[in-house]
Amino acid sequence: MQFARYTTDGTPQWGIRQDDEIVPLNGLREEVTYQQLTDPGFLRVVEDAVDAAADRAIPVEDAKLLAPVPQPGKIVCVGLNYHDHAEEQNEEVPERPLLFGKAGTAVTNPGDPIVHPATIDEVDYEVELGVVIGRTAKDVSAADARDYVAGYTAINDVSGRDAQFEDEQFFRGKSYDTFAPMGPTLVPDSELDPSSLDVACRVNGETKQSSNTDEFIFDVPEVVEYISGITTLRPGDVISTGTPGGVGIFRDPPELLEPGDSVDVEIEGIGTLTNPVDEE
Repeated sequence: MQFARYTTDGTPQWGIRQDDEIVPLNGLREEVTYQQLTDPGFLRVVEDAVDAAADRAIPVEDAKLLAPVPQPGKIVCVGLNYHDHAEEQNEEVPERPLLFGKAGTAVTNPGDPIVHPATIDEVDYEVELGVVIGRTAKDVSAADARDYVAGYTAINDVSGRDAQFEDEQFFRGKSYDTFAPMGPTLVPDSELDPSSLDVACRVNGETKQSSNTDEFIFDVPEVVEYISGITTLRPGDVISTGTPGGVGIFRDPPELLEPGDSVDVEIEGIGTLTNPVDEE
């Protein structure tokens, strides 16, 4: 079940994407919230609503897809969380998750441009599995962590590498406006196994990253446990779980994004998030 946030007339609404169509959910008695997505009973109601509204489905091409979490309270990112990404940097596997923040205002929609800042030369791509929190989580155990997850989406953790390396920290290089494309769908936790998903990134149709979340150093329950032990996670917060090997900056020679490029990040079961790159 793929939840899609979209608009056809300027008013955002939720629907269920089925192949090349979206079945609208505006007839539901209950509002679709991130907390509702943690409720099996609510998901059964949605299944019934989709069956009842099948004749009102619209083609995906007639809708403008929107980021499933347009204004996250916070985006917590996990660095160096794939074994193959650690290997390409000749880095030791970390003993605990390496965390940094990314501004919520960096979120942008599927299809909207990644704006290449005029002041940045090295703009990079990173396919990442996004974890959307559905229930307030504080000091949650790994065993219970997935009960607090609304679902999963795809994120392109776009990175200004020269800013990142000049500052010797991540926030500026990760937080330029449009540096967090998100979508195209949000899939409830009950529908996916986050520890075994194929992930890929393509630039202008050429595959740059190809891996599987079984390469995680710290899996989703471990990450939720660790972060919730530090800071309270609330509905609509997003965890970006790290990227696999193949990022542009560590290629020889580096292969970075330029205006005119098109970037696809694809995650099994969630779909393909596509964004062009425009100059500022």
